[in-house]
Amino acid sequence: MMKKLLLIFAIALMSSSGAVAQSLEINWMSLEEALALQKKNPKKIMMDVYTNWCGPCKMLDKNTFHNKDVVAYVNKNFYAVKFNAEGNSVVNYKDAEFKNPGYKEELKNRRNSVHELSRHLGVRAYPTIVYFDEEGSVIQPISGYMKPQQIELYLKLFVSNDYKDITTQDQFNAYFKAFKAEFTD
Repeated sequence: MMKKLLLIFAIALMSSSGAVAQSLEINWMSLEEALALQKKNPKKIMMDVYTNWCGPCKMLDKNTFHNKDVVAYVNKNFYAVKFNAEGNSVVNYKDAEFKNPGYKEELKNRRNSVHELSRHLGVRAYPTIVYFDEEGSVIQPISGYMKPQQIELYLKLFVSNDYKDITTQDQFNAYFKAFKAEFTD
């Protein structure tokens, strides 16, 4: 109870002093919302492609997407999209409609059929983060669980547009070796 009161007091003190409390959550939205926002204020899109049954997806959400440095960087530089790769949503992307015709409601928390958009984006494993440019075109899907300092490399690679100058594995390896992570784990 005392910790809760101290937390409330600290929040009240920050807001009364004019300080703005940093969001502890990534501002997740749908792909359609992100694409619409891009037209008004161009930013890249980071799409978390997950499934309900995927353990590493849950770890990515808990450990990485709730890290204060990741949250601040993503909210500032990207439109963040969460997409269930085996969900039942209908998504309009690049003048096409994508669905999951094999979806079974009774399997919603277990393995289900793969959504057409997942296939279209080249997602082959979970979790995968798909990065899009300011026009909504796919830059690259990156698969696997990442800690905050690991995802930082990709977030900054895509925001800076350095990826455009990397055409070989050796160039990426040099970029990776020279990269200095700043996010805390």
